[in-house]
This record gives sequence, C-alpha cells and structure tokens, in this order.
Amino acid sequence: MGYACPVCGDPQADDVHLANHLAFTALARGGDHEDWLDDTVPEWESLDEDGLAEQVTEHAEEKEYPQVFEDTTGQHDHSHEHGHGHDHAHDRNAGMQEMSEAMLNEAEAELEDADLPDTEEVLAEAREMTAKRHADEGGDGSDEDDSETE
Repeated sequence: MGYACPVCGDPQADDVHLANHLAFTALARGGDHEDWLDDTVPEWESLDEDGLAEQVTEHAEEKEYPQVFEDTTGQHDHSHEHGHGHDHAHDRNAGMQEMSEAMLNEAEAELEDADLPDTEEVLAEAREMTAKRHADEGGDGSDEDDSETE
C-alpha cells in the first residue's frame, strides 16, 4: 500500500517516501509542491520526515501499487549467507544514504542548468537537512542499537 502525491499524483511507497518527495521537490523546484505544503502544513520546513509524513498522509490518497523486489528482477546480488550476524538495518541506512546522495546529486545537476537566483541556497539547505536526517538516524556508521532511545 502506498500514497499518490496530492500535488502531482506520483506513486510513493509509504508515508515517509511521500513526505520526502513533497519536501525535496518543494525545496528543489518550489512551485506547486511548495505552495501545497505552505497551504496544508505551514510548519513543514521545521518538521522531521516522520512528523511531516504524519501530516501529509491525512491529505493523500492511499493506493495499491505493485511492489518490485530485487530478488524478482534477476539483479539480486547477495552472495552472503544469512545468520552471520551482519546488521541489515545498517545496510538499509547506508543504502538510504547513498540513494539520498544520488538524488541530491541528480537534483544539483538539474538545478545547475536552471537559471535560478537561489540555487546555491536551496542546495545548501538540502544538504544540511540530509546531513541532519542522517545524524538523527544514527547514520554515522555506528552499529549501535537504537532501541535504547525509545
């Protein structure tokens, strides 16, 4: 189950993906996504992704989207055995960080071609928010158990 973006209709896998899509698009491109967030969740820039997700899902249509898993695409490349004590949550966080950085690099390339006066400011803010999110998630490379924080 996922959500359709209430602005552009793009499918999002879950509430956090929807929040990140809306915020990233608003920061990178402004326009309709930024206007919608300003009107619907005025404090959106001060919320973390979970807080924003909670707010935006109230206004998004829940949809059923087909899920594609890497082991069904023929590109599955896990040559290790499970049960080896490897921290898969750490792998997921590292993968998310790589994906966030790739998305930021892609947006940066697009914005460099655009003739926007505040491109550097938006990119700096996006980098700062990404770094803060990774710091909040414990994405510093440590394998500590986060269950003590709850």
